[in-house]
Amino acid sequence: MFNRIILIGNLTKDPDVRYTPSGTPVTTLSIAVNSKFKQGDETKDEVLFTDIVVFGRQAESTGQYLNKGNPVLVEGRLRERRWEYEGQKKNKFEVVANNIKFLPKRDQRQSGTGSNIHDLTPPDEFSENEPF
Repeated sequence: MFNRIILIGNLTKDPDVRYTPSGTPVTTLSIAVNSKFKQGDETKDEVLFTDIVVFGRQAESTGQYLNKGNPVLVEGRLRERRWEYEGQKKNKFEVVANNIKFLPKRDQRQSGTGSNIHDLTPPDEFSENEPF
């Protein structure tokens, strides 16, 4: 089976860095991915809010250098978590990131001080950093 997802979006809040009992860094963040679609003659905006989990050295870098509003490219795999709360079954989809690229802010892209977002290509190889 194939499970790979690539998203570009902006952080909706500051990253949250924690550590597993064995000392592995784990960072959680949430991004908003904006897209437009046409419905009849009208163009509509759609926002998808996605939770991201990052492990290892990348988790520390993400927590240290990113803040709310920063644009990022996330490459990883989709995972479903299931649990029970007060007798009700719950589930949640999230992305386990293999690679996160810090993108230049919009004003940097327009002024030419950052790299062009269209020049970014995801890597051919990635490693599985999830400790469990």
